[in-house]
Amino acid sequence: MKTYRFFSLFLAVFLSLSLLAAPRAAALESPEIHAKAALLVDAQTGGVVYAQNEHQELYPASTTKIMTALLVLEAIDRGELSLTDELTASHSAMTTALAEDGSTAGIQEGEVMTVEEYLTCMLVVSANEACNVLAEAVSGSVEAFVDAMNQRAQALGCENTHFVNTTGLHDPQHYTSAWDLYLITAEAMKYDAFMRICDTATATIPATNLSEARTLHTTNYLIGAWWSRGYLYDDAHGIKTGSTSQAGHCLVSSAVRGSLSFISVVLGADRVTLEDGEIRTYSFYDTQTLFDWGFDNFSYKTILDTDEVIQEVPVTLSRVDHVTVHPAREVEVLLPNDLDPADLEPTIILQDPVEAPVTEGQALGTLELSHDDTVYASVDLLAMHDVEASGLLTFWRDVQLFFAKTSVRIAGAVILVLLAAVLVWRLVLGRRRYRYGRSVGRRRSGGYRGRRR
Repeated sequence: MKTYRFFSLFLAVFLSLSLLAAPRAAALESPEIHAKAALLVDAQTGGVVYAQNEHQELYPASTTKIMTALLVLEAIDRGELSLTDELTASHSAMTTALAEDGSTAGIQEGEVMTVEEYLTCMLVVSANEACNVLAEAVSGSVEAFVDAMNQRAQALGCENTHFVNTTGLHDPQHYTSAWDLYLITAEAMKYDAFMRICDTATATIPATNLSEARTLHTTNYLIGAWWSRGYLYDDAHGIKTGSTSQAGHCLVSSAVRGSLSFISVVLGADRVTLEDGEIRTYSFYDTQTLFDWGFDNFSYKTILDTDEVIQEVPVTLSRVDHVTVHPAREVEVLLPNDLDPADLEPTIILQDPVEAPVTEGQALGTLELSHDDTVYASVDLLAMHDVEASGLLTFWRDVQLFFAKTSVRIAGAVILVLLAAVLVWRLVLGRRRYRYGRSVGRRRSGGYRGRRR
């Protein structure tokens, strides 16, 4: 065992020196982003691939409607609504916190459509009035729904978000961040209906009691068609655009290519006219840049196997002095193509030592793998085999623990003091009896002979 440990130590030192001496690949160059904030996240693991000002409070414009849709879909999930329920556009829904020049699907007061049709108007062409109709259906009033939006944001862990309306129309107190918007979007994407509607380029709303059939074209140029101005991105799926003069141009999107999938958030982008006359909307342009950069420079790599021996953990109370540990699961993560998994830095936290008995599969610590302050994996370390406890060693440990207790020590001290007191008392009493009691007694017994006649 000592030879094995020495060899392991030698090998570790050798590998460390080899890594230090080996040439390192050049750091991955970040994409050029023009928006105020941008975020690219691995959709499968939630790992951040790129971030710029992701926690900055910014105006979200109509990307707010992702939260509105989430609350509607959660109400459907609870059985309070269904996609086929018919709703009537009320006067209050058509007049509360709406702007005359805001996005609309031409819905009229008193018009009846299904929940799914209102969601389609809201998510495809960003109809503001549809938000309020749905809000009243879920919470009874727009105001109560907005309160629910803020409560749900807080529950999702959003720390830089506050809503004052259902639509995203500008208000100084209506803001969010790229990271918070990602958290909201990731939750909404759990619902198939959300992605199905968001990923619709052209939708038809059947004729209603107040309108003929309507054809809606998405405001998201990444998934559009002839109106997309060259921004069509084959791998894109959804999700939601937004723009106001104060917020700039915003876009939340997702894309899938092969085994890779990303969620992107771009906030506060400009629309500019280039020297050649091209009108460039940077919310779409930056999103394309992020997706291309992610697909071109990242791939999934296995960095841990379940049968990999990580380290020995000392064991007490057993004749076996150690147990080996292994990762609790296989770990596959998204890594830059130029990053070798061998370059990841391990941080191991273990119980040292661990007391027997140890059961196979028992968690004894954790392993974290990181590189340049980015944590790529954190996994429990499990015992590879059982280790039985020694009865004699356990008994001796229990004895030591018993006498180490404060109460036992105090009781022992009290007993010792009492014993000492008794001993002193007996010694003192014995001396007194010897001096006064025993000598008198002998004289009396020895001098009496009975009565003489």
